[in-house]
Amino acid sequence: MALADGLVVDIDGVLTVSWEPIEGAAAALGELRRLGVALTFATNTTSRTRADVAAALGRAGIEVDAGEILTAPAATATYLRVAYPDAKVLLINEGDLRDDLEGIALVPGPPADVVLIGGAGPAFTYGALNTAFGQLIDGAALVAMHRSLAWRTDEGLQLDSGGFVHALEEATGVEAVVMGKPSPSFFEASLTTLGLPAERVAMVGDDVRTDVLAAQACGMRGVLVRTGKFRPGSLDGLPARPDIVVDSFADVPDLFTPT
Repeated sequence: MALADGLVVDIDGVLTVSWEPIEGAAAALGELRRLGVALTFATNTTSRTRADVAAALGRAGIEVDAGEILTAPAATATYLRVAYPDAKVLLINEGDLRDDLEGIALVPGPPADVVLIGGAGPAFTYGALNTAFGQLIDGAALVAMHRSLAWRTDEGLQLDSGGFVHALEEATGVEAVVMGKPSPSFFEASLTTLGLPAERVAMVGDDVRTDVLAAQACGMRGVLVRTGKFRPGSLDGLPARPDIVVDSFADVPDLFTPT
């Protein structure tokens, strides 16, 4: 079958795990480029800038230009510049994102106009979260780079920040604006990057809800890989089903018919 004219490809769990290449991913990417498939790479990673992501992929033997990468932090920065110009932003995140948050007025503590939640790690202390809680009940807006609950590393599944976002919402009654996957705006940005309508694009991801079903809800096709976050039972109790399930990204070129 001819799957689509363009692909939105998740990175972590699809091309790499802990920035080590998944077997066959580099060769598959090369074949997709040879077939003329339009590609963009969408990731919720909040520990690296787009340039850092491209460099890490290059070291793994996977050649991707930084301009082809759409990250949750970059999408968040675009949103904040428009929705909250000149706002004081209190960021809780693991990693240095200053390059992708250029123009955002980050503050080390109160007072803040916006509480911004990135990716989880040791920075998510009780003190940091309690400070965020205080700012939210005092009127600050809540913005989350994503709602991912976990990601896979070479040490197994790790807790991500989605649970903390939910906890802050429950504790304060403030609903978060979410910029990364599964936010429709994130997928719309990927379609803009590709210059294609949703019906001619497929999403390839390892998270059936955040990647695949969310993309399908935006009119795209969804391809789930059995790498990364995928576990036995991942397809149980779903409100919908992926269009296609494959063992790994190495199998994706077989879904295309050359034109």
